[in-house]
Amino acid sequence: MKTILQLEEIAMLGLGVCTFSVLSYPWWLFLVLFMLPDIGILGYIINTKVGTLSYNLFHHKGVAILIYGFGFYMSTEALQLVGVILFSHAAFDRVLRYGLKYEKGFKFTHLGVIGERTTHK
Repeated sequence: MKTILQLEEIAMLGLGVCTFSVLSYPWWLFLVLFMLPDIGILGYIINTKVGTLSYNLFHHKGVAILIYGFGFYMSTEALQLVGVILFSHAAFDRVLRYGLKYEKGFKFTHLGVIGERTTHK
């Protein structure tokens, strides 16, 4: 099941790349902005509650889709770019098994505990 989910996330990353390709921005900008959503981790400097909220806000695909959709509706390419970057980054993180965070701490995600190997039968 883990492999199927990772393949699904790779497909979503591909969708993000394809969506970016219809925007008028140069490709280097995608590469420069791709890791920017990790700025959400800075909330952990304050505490785990703020860190969880800020990290999840920058890594939630629903938020990314809403931003992109609003940008599409308003014909604002900058918002579409933000949505594509957020969506693509979130898909990439999930390929690497970095999921949305729980308040217990950074390593506790909806995909399991980061660094723990699990075997499902």
